[in-house]
Amino acid sequence: MKTHFLFPHRYKWLGWLLFLPALALAVYLLASGQPYDELWTAKVFAAASDEILGKHAFFSVIENNISDELILIGLVVGGLLIGFSKVKNEDELIAQIRYESLVWAVYANFGVMLLATIFVYGMYYYHVMLANMFTILLFFVVRFHLMLYKLNKTLGDEE
Repeated sequence: MKTHFLFPHRYKWLGWLLFLPALALAVYLLASGQPYDELWTAKVFAAASDEILGKHAFFSVIENNISDELILIGLVVGGLLIGFSKVKNEDELIAQIRYESLVWAVYANFGVMLLATIFVYGMYYYHVMLANMFTILLFFVVRFHLMLYKLNKTLGDEE
């Protein structure tokens, strides 16, 4: 079976290595309310920058806190590597589970977004929208691996 667009299985561990610390740090910073503005400041190239009540800059070097960018990169790259790396025995059944998990994750993600649109306001809505960028990957990874676990348990019970 051809598995287009899937990473090799060996990349899955790298995904977990990026995803779990980034997720733990993101949850900790959000839950603790600890300011992270000064965790890691560096000079970076900015294609576009707009400071609140400040100047606008295009294609310039600015000083910026990069901790949120590093967390975002860890979540996105890690989640993609976890979710879209081949399993050891990739077959049609695994492809079907992957497909169904992805569709389920999209539905769940937009369901959360619709509920937040109806019931959450102000800056909390902004925070939900930020989290919503990652929940689709999170929902997919959790459901896909849960379904793989159930499949392996069922196959193990039959033997």
